[in-house]
Amino acid sequence: MLAWTHPACLDHDPGPEHPEQPARLRVVLDALRAAYPGLPWRQAPMAQRGDLLRVHTAELVDEVLAPVADGLQRLDPDTVLCPASGRAALYAAGAGAAAIDAVMAGEAETAFCAVRPPGHHATADAAMGFCLFNNIAVAAAHARERHGLERIAIVDFDVHHGNGTQAIFQRQPAVAYFSSHQSGLYPHTGSVHERGAGNLHNALLPPGSGGFRFRNTWLDSLLPALDDFRPQLLLVSAGFDAHLADPLADLMLEAEDFAWITAELRAIAARHGGGRLVSMLEGGYNLDALAECAVAHVGALQD
Repeated sequence: MLAWTHPACLDHDPGPEHPEQPARLRVVLDALRAAYPGLPWRQAPMAQRGDLLRVHTAELVDEVLAPVADGLQRLDPDTVLCPASGRAALYAAGAGAAAIDAVMAGEAETAFCAVRPPGHHATADAAMGFCLFNNIAVAAAHARERHGLERIAIVDFDVHHGNGTQAIFQRQPAVAYFSSHQSGLYPHTGSVHERGAGNLHNALLPPGSGGFRFRNTWLDSLLPALDDFRPQLLLVSAGFDAHLADPLADLMLEAEDFAWITAELRAIAARHGGGRLVSMLEGGYNLDALAECAVAHVGALQD
């Protein structure tokens, strides 16, 4: 297993009261380095404009990368730029492509990208929901373009539906999207009836759902559909805000549930894609829970 990060990802600071704070990444890095001192870390490269334009409009790229002279610039009520945000977003988006190149070259079977800002809410033409560029979408498009893969799966267990990822790929059957998320929660997308080109698979979890319902939902519907898709590469939007301690949602998962789903995904990756799995950090806003869940997730990626 290999891990990617970049110091620039700590410099994106949307303000002292914002949930998506630099401390999120700091606690993840500290926890992983303490738990797995032998884990090989690599510095993420900067995404190039062409990488971004595979999934985003030129207007969005220009908006995110435009200089912010001083203070903060608000793109929507939740999404904020500071002077360092554009650079951080480029490294966050670049990590996934580098990790894919490594697993495709056989340097490792699995990889984890500890980066921020997160990405799965960003659509082709809009930054939203704390997300500037859609990191996992940039990675999937890179896998299609650079490596010619015909079946790429994106699994998203963040408590919020990855509306941006779904919208970008909903007419591209080579990329299938599988998501469990809390019902009635931002961004209010992800109905089971949203099927795209037959490549979208959504499951809603009522508020208060715990590990038992989460695991059965995946076992009953999402994992069988993922297995049937036979992904050559499995990408994971690893959000940990479904944890019972998270302040932004109402699910009741624990670290062991994230370790369980990770092990299940590894088994499917082993059956169909030579074990190739690349995971990218998304949400998680209780710092202690975020660190604990990241350790559980990465532990399962290594086992």
